[in-house]
Amino acid sequence: MTEPLLAIIGGSGLYDLPGLTDTAWVEVDTPWGAPSDQVFTGRLQQGGHSVRLAFLPRHGRGHRIPPNEVNYRANIAALKQLGATEVLSISAVGSLRADLPPGHFVIVDQYIDRTAARAGSFFGTGLVAHVSLAQPVCARLGARVAAVLAAQGVPHVQGGTYVVIEGPQFSTLAESQLYRSWNASVVGMTNLPEARLAREAELCYASVAMVTDFDCWHAEHEAVSVSAVIQVLLGNAVHAKALVAGMAGVAASGAPATLACGCRHALDHAVMTAPSARDPALVARLQAIAGRVLGAPT
Repeated sequence: MTEPLLAIIGGSGLYDLPGLTDTAWVEVDTPWGAPSDQVFTGRLQQGGHSVRLAFLPRHGRGHRIPPNEVNYRANIAALKQLGATEVLSISAVGSLRADLPPGHFVIVDQYIDRTAARAGSFFGTGLVAHVSLAQPVCARLGARVAAVLAAQGVPHVQGGTYVVIEGPQFSTLAESQLYRSWNASVVGMTNLPEARLAREAELCYASVAMVTDFDCWHAEHEAVSVSAVIQVLLGNAVHAKALVAGMAGVAASGAPATLACGCRHALDHAVMTAPSARDPALVARLQAIAGRVLGAPT
């Protein structure tokens, strides 16, 4: 049985955890190019057990890459190639609800895609696949996140819709008001196509959105600024690190799942192209992502 590997996509400092051993920065090459950075790997001891962790700075160390230029395909492919079984996405967002002030965490369960210029699939001409995104995140993994945050006393809500915008600019006031009219919870720039690609790669994916501001809709708060976001981010980072350690502890305990999960079989009925019509080069390229259903290239 493959040893579980919990992968975390987020900020540069999340891997600075006490007790992390056997650490290394690992270079990963993928058929879709280079990921945002090397992947930081290690083991965390929890209750007499150890769990493997992998950390990928989404924007690269030092926050070098804007959200609209992140190579999301390479990021997900790199984690899959390293053996990741679960992906915890941690990102900063603006709140679209008065009851979600800065410092709150939202365990996202739905998305509205407002991006326009991002490669959103590993598949393409020569090998077509359609995965289900009705439930775009892993409910089982999200429930674990909620349990850890509750135990740690972190203010959070389980469930919420994340509007993903192209960026790198923040929303206009009219856009922010529109998103609120859609009953969305938060707005950010990074979770799509990340979640789509994780589903295609048959990875369990959960999104934790950390509220840093009220976007620009709130009349009693200033329009979002980088300095204000960073100030709240520093406070959220403490809770984010504790969440990662708590998730590692649950994984190390071997606690049984309480909800069914079909993420790791998302491709079972997704591939549409007949075997005789498949592009051999694309089949070979997709081995790390979809080799389970495609079989060895001919």
